Amino acid sequence: MPETSAAQPVLGLPMVYLVDDEPAVREGLQWLLRSRRLLCECFADAAAFQGMLGEALAQGVEWPRAPACLLLDIRMPGTSGLALFEGLAQRGLCAALPVIFLTGHGDVPTAVAAIKRGAFDFVEKPFSNNALVDRVEQALRSSAAVLGERQRLGGLRRRLAELTERERQVLEFVARGDANKQIARRLDISVRTVEVHRARVFDKMGVRSATELANRLQELQPGAAEASAGAAPRPATT
Repeated sequence: MPETSAAQPVLGLPMVYLVDDEPAVREGLQWLLRSRRLLCECFADAAAFQGMLGEALAQGVEWPRAPACLLLDIRMPGTSGLALFEGLAQRGLCAALPVIFLTGHGDVPTAVAAIKRGAFDFVEKPFSNNALVDRVEQALRSSAAVLGERQRLGGLRRRLAELTERERQVLEFVARGDANKQIARRLDISVRTVEVHRARVFDKMGVRSATELANRLQELQPGAAEASAGAAPRPATT
């Protein structure tokens, strides 16, 4: 049966990752987030987070699997928060794992520059608990949107892979707008056979029209996923 717009992707429980070298900050933020029923995993430095990330990526699956965001101290001993962010950006992870920098007053220009390179937002210490949680929740919604779109496109690719060779041939002609008689002539089969294959293609791909089919195929083109998910609006930083 064709998919309906009401269908929602099944995602795991949201997770907030926190990287800060100050134990008091980690403990305070972990308590705050858990008091708002948000799971939180803390790391004392960038190296510890990178170790967890390396293990996750070594499993050969896309990460994160559930909505997530990263609260990241911009200045830390060893690998700085900014360097960790740059590494995440190079891996293409910042859409599914929005980064919120925790900054001191002197780091604001650096944080603003990081936002231009793909960070989600920054909050300045000392921060308002409510303002911070609001930003975290917005970042998690942004992550959920990206993961939901990834899941939806993965389903489309699986449906496409399940088509037979003849169904793929019919699909290509239907998607470009050819009529059944034209397809029958090009494939040297009967119009009735085209109609049967066309119906099966529509059913397997979860569409109701040739236009919808063409749109679904366009969504699978490189770069279309990012454009479709779009950039979630960032809250105004104060």
